[in-house]
Amino acid sequence: MLNIRTHKLLFLLFATYIFAFSSFSQVQSQQKFDDFIDEVVKNKPRNHNALESIFRIYKSDTLKMQTLATRSSTANYSEGESYALNALGSAYRNLSLYDKAIESHKKAEQLAIKINNKDLRIISLNMLGVVHRRMDLLRSALDYHSQALVLANSIEYPTEGIWLSTAVSLNSMGNIYLALEQYDMALAKFEQSLDIEKEIDNKLGLAINYHNIGYAKEGKGLLVEALSDYSTSLAYNNEIDSEVGRAICYNSIGTIYIKQKKYENGHKLILEAFEKAKSVGDQFYIATVLVTLGWVETKLENLPSAERHLIKAIEISDQYKLKSVEVEARQRLYEVYKAKDEALLALKQYETADSLNNTITNQRNINYINDLVIKYESDTKTTQINALALENEQVKLRLERIQLFVLLGLLGLVLSFVLFTAYSRNRKLKDEKKILTLEQDMLRSQMNPHFIFNSLNSIKLYIINNEKENAVYYLNKFAKLIRKILVSSTEKLISLADELETMELYMNIENIRFNDEIEFKITIDKNVRPNHIKVPSLILQPFLENALWHGLSSKKEDKRIHMDVKQQDDDHVMISISDNGVGRQASASIKNQKTLKRKSLGLKLTKERLDNFSKGFQNDYDIKIVDLYDEGKRSVGTKVIIKIPIVQFVRESA
Repeated sequence: MLNIRTHKLLFLLFATYIFAFSSFSQVQSQQKFDDFIDEVVKNKPRNHNALESIFRIYKSDTLKMQTLATRSSTANYSEGESYALNALGSAYRNLSLYDKAIESHKKAEQLAIKINNKDLRIISLNMLGVVHRRMDLLRSALDYHSQALVLANSIEYPTEGIWLSTAVSLNSMGNIYLALEQYDMALAKFEQSLDIEKEIDNKLGLAINYHNIGYAKEGKGLLVEALSDYSTSLAYNNEIDSEVGRAICYNSIGTIYIKQKKYENGHKLILEAFEKAKSVGDQFYIATVLVTLGWVETKLENLPSAERHLIKAIEISDQYKLKSVEVEARQRLYEVYKAKDEALLALKQYETADSLNNTITNQRNINYINDLVIKYESDTKTTQINALALENEQVKLRLERIQLFVLLGLLGLVLSFVLFTAYSRNRKLKDEKKILTLEQDMLRSQMNPHFIFNSLNSIKLYIINNEKENAVYYLNKFAKLIRKILVSSTEKLISLADELETMELYMNIENIRFNDEIEFKITIDKNVRPNHIKVPSLILQPFLENALWHGLSSKKEDKRIHMDVKQQDDDHVMISISDNGVGRQASASIKNQKTLKRKSLGLKLTKERLDNFSKGFQNDYDIKIVDLYDEGKRSVGTKVIIKIPIVQFVRESA
């Protein structure tokens, strides 16, 4: 038999062999990857989908992605470098290295702008939004995702990659609404994102969206429905073998079990989630699961363990600036100290959590509204007007050069041709300026000071009456409406789904002034695909305003407005807006009796915008106003029928 010393010697030799073989294999693997990168850099594929198909399996390997970035930079291959920097940024984010992640994604975006690659730029903007959302910087996050969405919608023929980026933008914006506890708005964004993910059969996107839908339903108290959505998400995560996805789903399902008082079941799942979160190394998910673990251990009266886990969650949150997670951790720690009858420690945790939560809430609401109004009203419109003015100056310089050429004796034929070209360009610029002026007039019409002043007065009344929930609810809706109006005003066309969502917000705000007496309903025919139809932005608001102020304002009760969307042929979408107001004749009579008459340019501007929009179609738009009567020939309201030519999204293969 071999003695102990011989055993040790053999073991040492075996370990040395294994280490040498492993090192040799790694060197060989790296050498093969270096050769592989050299071949890719030599061919220089420009399309993001091509890069994704080549490097998908290496994206989480920071060493390989750093090699790709360095080699691409040396070869002046900006597409490869931008792709690698985005992959590195995602890896840094998952390790909670947020500053490094932001730096990588910004460099990736700058490269995409330099080579005018919209696919890569949209991805960079979305990734910047995700990082800022992780850091609880919601305004910045929403700004990045909005930029990505506007850029994606500007592409006339979007590829599957653009659709995937659009889904990411919608999903991330939904997550921002979740943080603001606006669950219905969050669900709307998640459903839009889910529709796209289903069409392109992206299982990762389906897993993420089903989980987020479950989270929104959990926030609304629909625990059974939320559990079903979490289970669907878990099934997709198992299908794609996503460890981080399983950690998230286990934690969320465990949370439902806690709320259903199934503490043992919840504790078992959350422990599994904790192990998976640790294996992934993402500090955000580790801290999140630690909070849930501390909560369930409190319910199980295992207070020392609960205290230890919650303190660890607070330490991670403080280190990586995870404010929302820290708030929840301190709230749960308050419950632990309360259960231990340690009143002073409990009070300290409660006050710290409350102070931090108030800071986050103020930043998310008040600053959010002010910053967005300033940013979108000032920056966007000013940039467009300045750009147009610069082009006008360039045209003037061309005309001056033409005059100089005439003085120098250019041939009359050449002079005539140049003058004709300059005249055509100048006329085109005047048309563009007219369109921009029309859009600005439209924005002023939607954002008229009376509407803003009255809406804020209504919200102020809630505050005075100490109706905090109503005040916050309508303040958030008002902020959302302002933002959507300003964003929509920068786009010539938006999806019909976004237009209908904006109109619903507008009616919610206006209904405050009618004491919620108006019943407003939107019905969409099953053959209509509102996400796939583009219309001029804010085109329906003037008709709703007319129905409100001319049809219903003089009526005492039973006030209804119904918006019906149909598509009877392939060329038009038909939208009818019906009210059960006093009718046009009675409205005109009431208006004539008023000393101060309200002058509205909304319908005139709308017709001009529809006229301009329809120039690119063989079929024109049509607006009909129908007076409604009952069997006794008494007026029972008004119906407006708008037929709009259809612009549909066109998809092509990646």
